[in-house]
Amino acid sequence: MKVKVILQADVENLGLAGEKVDVAKGYARNYLLPQGLAVVATDHHRRMVQKHRARLEAIEKARLAGLQTLAAELARQSITIEANANDEGHLYGSIGPVEVANALKRNNFPISPDQVRLKGPLKELGLYTITIHLGHDVDAEVKVWVVPTVAEEGTKENAAENAG
Repeated sequence: MKVKVILQADVENLGLAGEKVDVAKGYARNYLLPQGLAVVATDHHRRMVQKHRARLEAIEKARLAGLQTLAAELARQSITIEANANDEGHLYGSIGPVEVANALKRNNFPISPDQVRLKGPLKELGLYTITIHLGHDVDAEVKVWVVPTVAEEGTKENAAENAG
């Protein structure tokens, strides 16, 4: 069963603010309406959206400019992630979107793991260029260095000194 709603905010894979869309009744009732992302499509709401469309477009332009500024700042960033690795440079685990997002959060960038676009988990030491999807065709590329854990190398050297 479908219900018509007017989006109050852009919803990825659904539509842009001000658009009238058909969605499942449960999706509207349980997610879109409580989150304030949409309102039920009535004549009153339709008139209100038309009346405030210019204001909505200005807000959207400001948001898009903010995303582009964030993308430019991210492009200048280079983050380092430490991981346990063997002598050939293969990681004992892997680096995924969660680790990249956490490293960016440590640098005060509010990025969630679902915004990190990896072609697959990172399984070797080295330099990678990773795409961060900020929304609305705004993507940023970040350089990620995967380096061996420093503490591990120190313990190996200490163990060798103690043995000799």
